[in-house]
Amino acid sequence: MKDTTCTAQFKVVKNGASVGLFEGADTDVYFLAWTTTPWTLPSNTALAVGPKVTYVRVRTFNPYTGAPVTVVLAKDLLGAYFSEKHADLALEDYKEGDKHIPFKITGELTGEQLSGISYEQLIPWITPNGDAFKVITGDFVTTEDGTGIVHIAPTFGADDDRVAKQAGIAPLILLDREGKRQPMVDRTGKFFLIKDLDPGFVREHVHIDSYGEFAGRFVKNAYDEKLADEDATLDIDISVMLKKENKAFRVEKHVHNYPHCWRTDKPVLYYPLDSWFVKTTAIRERMIELNKTINWKPESTGTGRFGKWLENLVDWNLSRSRYWGTPLPVWRSEDRTAEICIGSVEELMNEIEKAVKAGVMEKNPFEGFKPGDFSTENYEKIDLHRPYVDDIVLVSEDGKPMYREADLIDVWFDSGAMPYAQVHYPFENKDAMPFPADFIAEGVDQTRGWFFTLHALSSMLFDSVAFKNIISNGLVLDKNGNKMSKRLGNAVDPFKVIDENGSDPLRWYMMTNSQPWDNLKFDMAGIDEVKRKFFGTLYNTYSFFSLYANVDGFKGDETVVPVKDRPEIDQWVISLLNSLIMEVTTLITVMSLQEPVELFRSL
Repeated sequence: MKDTTCTAQFKVVKNGASVGLFEGADTDVYFLAWTTTPWTLPSNTALAVGPKVTYVRVRTFNPYTGAPVTVVLAKDLLGAYFSEKHADLALEDYKEGDKHIPFKITGELTGEQLSGISYEQLIPWITPNGDAFKVITGDFVTTEDGTGIVHIAPTFGADDDRVAKQAGIAPLILLDREGKRQPMVDRTGKFFLIKDLDPGFVREHVHIDSYGEFAGRFVKNAYDEKLADEDATLDIDISVMLKKENKAFRVEKHVHNYPHCWRTDKPVLYYPLDSWFVKTTAIRERMIELNKTINWKPESTGTGRFGKWLENLVDWNLSRSRYWGTPLPVWRSEDRTAEICIGSVEELMNEIEKAVKAGVMEKNPFEGFKPGDFSTENYEKIDLHRPYVDDIVLVSEDGKPMYREADLIDVWFDSGAMPYAQVHYPFENKDAMPFPADFIAEGVDQTRGWFFTLHALSSMLFDSVAFKNIISNGLVLDKNGNKMSKRLGNAVDPFKVIDENGSDPLRWYMMTNSQPWDNLKFDMAGIDEVKRKFFGTLYNTYSFFSLYANVDGFKGDETVVPVKDRPEIDQWVISLLNSLIMEVTTLITVMSLQEPVELFRSL
């Protein structure tokens, strides 16, 4: 998509840490940082540089205000901002409005030398609570594009949040009227309205005059029903503001990739959320060892996509902010000093009885339910989903009411627990589990979904693999190689295809056009070809047999002639059939699935 991008000027604070940057400088010094999302600039709290990257200090003029400035950017990206044709222009000859802007390199520094230098807040609408506005280092910083200096907004990016935490940099967090910590953008996609913020927080941290002009603005036009794509965006208005304030060095349109929701086609916004995690990093090495014992097809998915995922494993984000699904069985007191995780219905019933006796609940909502009775009639007396489970209030050891955490459990937890949950483990069938599975198959997009949760849970609970063999299927795309979507109108109705062509031609087409783990470009013309060339041949062969069998009065119940007494050509056909059966069986046993198809086609 095409967006407004901004290369912002962050003014360096002159102090002991930055003395080297100001040596010989006759202007203010600025760090240049490029962003494709200017709406995140008000949430900036750090700048990241590459520790081994070489940076240059350049004396020049701001192209919008004409003000003399000294800017810092990566040496390798100097040519992206300054033309060699202007290198010989004299600084003293420049006049405001000149299109040809002179520049002069006045120094070189490494990223390590820039680390720790402070700068002024770019857009001081809201002040953060903690250490901020410093240069930090990060190995992820490259000189492929931008300026070699990365704008860090911890509340709107996982990587930003990670590096900021490592460096002790505070995120820009707001406090709403309910006392909850929030990013600057609310859940509808707009800057928080001042009336929705905690009054005390507003008094201490919010510059009402400057922020008030932008409060309530949607960060993307797609989220504002009153705006169209051609209307001015928040990115544009923020960039224009920075231009006027001598804080923008370059503003331009740029085509780049940006994630969009596959259902609504609206741009995705990233938010920081409080979540519950499973510490999978504690068993990362063991998970890697167990993965090496699995027979992956293709092998490259096991060692590559899935293997690399395990090597770079982070803790599993277990909770989800949803309504429908499996509720998180955790109850906590309001002051968060007491909590309990419920492990069974029987334990929940016992805790409810304690709560009723303590007076925090009037009665047991599941009264009459008998733990240990797994009959349908008994389980019709209980419902552990929302909203019913949210009405349960438990009591701590010191008498405090405990309320359920509102989140649900990641649905992939349910899928990953399937091998043993389906037989009601650990309450039944401890010694009769169909586990681990000999074989599973699913789409390659399940690398971080079902494949991972199966492997993680089995590793943690049983120190075992969940499956011994796996085929990671490719995706079915449209004939042009695009992902099928009802919204795009390129989806194919499989039932219509079967009604018009039959199920066997469809199966054979899909089997013969790609390996199971490769993507398939689905084309209806290919099914027509399969019907003509393969099934047409089969049909004609059988028609030939049927014609002469009827002429000869063949019934199929005649006395069987021993194979050794049959003509050589008959013996050859039977031998060919049995060889085919043997070879196909062997190949399928070792999950080699394309070769059997080729054997059939070669007959």
